[in-house]
Amino acid sequence: MKEVAQVVTIAGIDSSGGAGVNADLKTFHNQGVYSASVITGLTAQNTFGVQDVLPTPAKFIAEQFDSVFGDLNVKAAKTGALFDDPTVKEVVVNLKRQHVQNLVVDPVMVAKGGAKLLTDEAIHSVKTLLFPLAELITPNLTEAAVLVGYELVDEGAIQRALHDLQAMGAKNVLIKGGHGQGKKIRDALLLADGRIRYYESERIETERTHGTGDTLSSYIVAGLAQGKTLEAIMPAAKLFMQRAIADGIAVGHGHGPLNHWVKG
Repeated sequence: MKEVAQVVTIAGIDSSGGAGVNADLKTFHNQGVYSASVITGLTAQNTFGVQDVLPTPAKFIAEQFDSVFGDLNVKAAKTGALFDDPTVKEVVVNLKRQHVQNLVVDPVMVAKGGAKLLTDEAIHSVKTLLFPLAELITPNLTEAAVLVGYELVDEGAIQRALHDLQAMGAKNVLIKGGHGQGKKIRDALLLADGRIRYYESERIETERTHGTGDTLSSYIVAGLAQGKTLEAIMPAAKLFMQRAIADGIAVGHGHGPLNHWVKG
């Protein structure tokens, strides 16, 4: 039988299908890895925004971890929306208990439509408890500014933030530039050995960007599970994201989802 890399997404469900676990599973399928899921919460959500959130009870989160890791050979994992402090702490306990490797933390704080997806208390726990377990964290510019406590207004501030975030415990730090201005999107990756790598792409003027953060982090997780390095993964990840955004699909009437059928 065919051996296949196995991963798990630890995140919330998007009822409209464009972000969260839904985007993760589509990306994993595209990249040829098998994905399990630990559901941290449900959302009533569409392309206009998040109407309601129902976090998963801590006991059931632990039971999902036991089911998945008691059977599957998980090579990499990611976290997405964790919603509140009890959820963050329960996820941390179980990540440690299961000795999860190649963990990518996408510190999801605000949905595309503006809804807050992480409480202030939970943000503190993410910084102090979850980041030290991470192979990589992937905040966007807005999230990075909240995490470090200052605005990322220029290249100097971004470089400072990369190092400040790494000092919180993550081995590698990727600050995504999609929330910036200008015709170019520039992502900055600080590697564990202190080197900084930049990845640029043309900004595509579209509202069809729902689930971009989930998709990028999932693409990286798939690569890690397949034994690739971050430096090898990132150029292909940027190209995949460009294709998924540029080749748009007509779904919804707000911030529509990406096209996860593209090759890359």
